[in-house]
Amino acid sequence: MLVVAILGNAPLLRTAEARGDTVRYTGRNPPEYPVDEGRAYRGENPARHPATGPARMTGRDAQRERGERISIREKRRIVGGGLMKIQTVPRAISEVTRDFISKQAPTLSPTSLIASLPGVQAGNESPLSTQSETLHIRGLDQTQIGFLFEGVPAADMFSYNPWNAAMVDNENIASITVTQGSVDLTSPLYNADGAQVSMKALRPADRAGGYVNLSGGTHSLQKEFVRLNTGALGHSNIRAYGSFSHSAANLWRGPGSIRRYHVDANLEKRWAPGSTSDVIFGYNQGRQTIYRYPTLAQWRAQGTSFNYTAPYTPGSFSYYRLNERFTNVAFGTIRNDIRLSRSWILHVTPYGISQMGPNNYGMAVPTAGGYIGTQRYDYLDGYAGQNRMILVQSVHPWEQRSSGVTMALDWKTRHNTLTFFYFYSWSDHQERQDKFAVGDDGSVTWKNPLTANGRLVTGYDINQTQQVNALGFNDRLSLLDGRLLFDAGFKATMVSRMTTENLPGASPYKSAPNHFIPTPQFLASYRVTPQDQIYLNATTSYRLPAGWAAYVPGFPVTSPTPNVIPPPSLAPEYFIGEELGIRHNGTVTVSIAGFHYNLTNHQVSGLAYQPGTSIMISSQIAAGGEEAWGMQAELATRPWHHLSAYLSGQYLQTRLGNNISTGNDYLPTAGKSASGSPEYTGAIGLTFDDGLWFGNFNLRYQDSQYSTLMNDQSIPSFTTADLSFGRKLPAFGTGIHPRAMLSLTNLGGLNYLSGIGGFGLTARARRGIFGNAVNPSNPVFVVGSAFTAVASVSADF
Repeated sequence: MLVVAILGNAPLLRTAEARGDTVRYTGRNPPEYPVDEGRAYRGENPARHPATGPARMTGRDAQRERGERISIREKRRIVGGGLMKIQTVPRAISEVTRDFISKQAPTLSPTSLIASLPGVQAGNESPLSTQSETLHIRGLDQTQIGFLFEGVPAADMFSYNPWNAAMVDNENIASITVTQGSVDLTSPLYNADGAQVSMKALRPADRAGGYVNLSGGTHSLQKEFVRLNTGALGHSNIRAYGSFSHSAANLWRGPGSIRRYHVDANLEKRWAPGSTSDVIFGYNQGRQTIYRYPTLAQWRAQGTSFNYTAPYTPGSFSYYRLNERFTNVAFGTIRNDIRLSRSWILHVTPYGISQMGPNNYGMAVPTAGGYIGTQRYDYLDGYAGQNRMILVQSVHPWEQRSSGVTMALDWKTRHNTLTFFYFYSWSDHQERQDKFAVGDDGSVTWKNPLTANGRLVTGYDINQTQQVNALGFNDRLSLLDGRLLFDAGFKATMVSRMTTENLPGASPYKSAPNHFIPTPQFLASYRVTPQDQIYLNATTSYRLPAGWAAYVPGFPVTSPTPNVIPPPSLAPEYFIGEELGIRHNGTVTVSIAGFHYNLTNHQVSGLAYQPGTSIMISSQIAAGGEEAWGMQAELATRPWHHLSAYLSGQYLQTRLGNNISTGNDYLPTAGKSASGSPEYTGAIGLTFDDGLWFGNFNLRYQDSQYSTLMNDQSIPSFTTADLSFGRKLPAFGTGIHPRAMLSLTNLGGLNYLSGIGGFGLTARARRGIFGNAVNPSNPVFVVGSAFTAVASVSADF
């Protein structure tokens, strides 16, 4: 059998949570640098379990402020001001810790917090957001990246857009881990090609107390946050906390506002050393005026003034009150680690997630001669004899539910850990369009949606269900007293997905593919010296086609011709990647990795506005194969005169392997570069902290990147900078410890395009390989957030 990597000279028993982001160590001699399997790490509490080792807790102030238990041994692993953590897993992995997160504006999304890590491109469009954001890692977009929060999928189950901003408050994040070139086999994911982002929450504090933060800034930005810790409840070994926050802001460009209410709760019960249960719950309610995404021509003509408008102009679908997004997310999970014996450890994590909208847009509907699917109607009900266009708010009520369970059983021997794991999930999704007439003053009453012959006027009426079964094993081997490590595993995934389009004339009206996907992986590393390591890996992963548009058509109300046409067939996208890396841990910590990967059945998501509306239409493009190779590096220092430095960068080359079909022809895309894949990206970070004053500066560079597969349109490179600084204030007695902080994002107020909202085939009309005309695409772009200043006053008690 292949054995678990155990660094250190003494045998060690540790629990290996096969759930995506947490491992607890339970031996008497915990390693100084535990093996990070792409998960965040949490040590046993030495104050409560002396047998877990000699590590001691940090000071009382730090413990109270963070609400987490961190040993001195763990603190030694954090370098670069919290932008880097020493890793030993044989794969490229980066992590931002609480040290860094606590020095950032409390309204930033998790996506923005990882923007300095190597290979990461984060499209930050606002200082406060309730919606998904654009993210690329090594050229893979956010729908190809796996997102986890405490082992629970943190993305839409079908479109794969991440809900990071809705899952947890910044104040409750302990760490965010990015695995750039591979995916943990045991993770409950089916959309992750070659990258994974895992968020870990703070654990309940040992002492009763709490934390309060009040923030305010430009664009009428405000946030109020409070967290209360119960501390240890008698001799029950139960600890818990609950938090509530309210955030609000005006849109920084155009009229409109954002509001967000959020609740987090965490209860931890320790049954015995090595056996723990964590009950984690979250609820988010958000309402946001939608930002309008410009095409490149619109950006050049209007810049940041391009957005939805006010006051109301009769007949205008761009009135801002018609374009809103509602985000309602509730989730819960119970993470159980049960030590059955010295050699057997069981991990069981059931979870449930509920998400719902609606998303609202503006459009015009014909009172006569319109269509529901391919079925023509004479008149809308109540509009007989009228032949005109009426402005409506297109309200898209959608609801999605998902539940599942992950299970893993570890069998540990002196040099070997064999893990058997299983994942099951069930998901369903419903979505349609309800259309409500707009009054003469721009107001809308959500009563009596438009119908024709008693049938709802809608462009689609979607139902999706999905069942996933995945099982496999992982075996790890340690040789040469822990210096040589091997890790091999295999997972088989079986997916049944059914999508129906319930409109007249839809073809196909139902799609019900079944998939079987095998994904093996192999990792190895060798510790040359206690400070130096080399590693290599070969991994595979996959991604199912995204959204309902990959399976069934959608229709405009003005024509019987579909405006969403699914490709003839889409197989799961398959990823094969290799990495070779080196690490050095010393006064300066360095990690360098070279990588290469191939994608087959590559799928590209296009996004464009439906003409005459503010409705975004998503489409799937079958792009064939893609190859990528490059190098990433990060460097960090330990504090020197209270100053820490961090440096990261990536070089990336991509190449499309096929000419892409346009329906009746092919575009000569073979050999072109992939969209959304800048050649160079990099970041510099500086952190100062002398225990009283603290500050953090980050500079980021992103090279130009193509937005079309024909490489005939791109957005320019840009450089942004952020700065935070603050001071711990005099304590009130011995129980209240306040501090003040000022955060400045996008210093200089750069106006720039931070990312690509949706890719296109070609930016100009051209002829295909067979001479047929190919119409141009109009990709849309994310506008980077403006300069924002946020002042915060906080206190732990």
